[in-house]
Amino acid sequence: MSDVATRIAGAPISWGVCEVPDWGWQYDPETVLAQMREVGIAATEFGPDGFLPDDPAEKAKALADLGLRAVGGFVPVVLHDPSHDPAPEVARALEGFVAAGASTLVLAAATGLDGYDDRPVLDDAGWATLLANLDALAGLAAKQGITATLHPHVGTMVENAADVDRVLAGSTIGLTLDTGHLLIGGVDPVALALKHTARIKHTHLKDVDASWALKVQSGEVSYTDAVRAGMYRPLGGGDIDLATIVSALEKSGYDGWYVLEQDTILAGRPDGDGPLADVRASIEHLRRIAEAV
Repeated sequence: MSDVATRIAGAPISWGVCEVPDWGWQYDPETVLAQMREVGIAATEFGPDGFLPDDPAEKAKALADLGLRAVGGFVPVVLHDPSHDPAPEVARALEGFVAAGASTLVLAAATGLDGYDDRPVLDDAGWATLLANLDALAGLAAKQGITATLHPHVGTMVENAADVDRVLAGSTIGLTLDTGHLLIGGVDPVALALKHTARIKHTHLKDVDASWALKVQSGEVSYTDAVRAGMYRPLGGGDIDLATIVSALEKSGYDGWYVLEQDTILAGRPDGDGPLADVRASIEHLRRIAEAV
């Protein structure tokens, strides 16, 4: 049995907390963090700007007071625009990472638009700028003792298989393996995990109803509407072979976090446990996988 169970982390998006405007009803940070500890989660990503205090020391204290370790967090930045330098905003984010003792910067190649339902087409010049920025930001993070990764994400400039291949070939940055966003973007997360294990430095575990993923890929429904309809499922309740992915990572020597991240949109304050029930189910499923690795 591996030590996977000790490396299970959380993310506020599993409680419906998201940076997208009008995403849905939002829990307060005190409730989210307390519920993470209640179910035995050891660490968390920071969540969107404003969820935790902006001041680095206060951010660190908010987690430490509840006995939660800091994983790091999701930082969407525009990387493809030659007139925009993303380094200053990433440097500001890294201040909070260092203060909290976080380890991982999760970059996303933002489009510059709100939400994740549309993205512009990127030309060769844009790609050259994006790839150069990825390596530059990875170096910036490394100087602070932080591992930078690129998160392929629906509705960003790195979404589908061709995008991921271009990043792997044109930069040295590690990847965040987000099993859900990869599948929805048309990438087989199992195949990626098996072929490029050494490039995976961080993991977001999601499970997905593949029929909804196909509707998003075809343009039949938007990403946001699919999330609202329940595209994401508790681990073990969808169509992703998570056991093979975890096994491949562990056999390769991967020692990073497994972040439980089931994107959720809440219409209002839930009755009863709400998202906590799905988080509990996901933890139990991952622990069963860990016992078999």
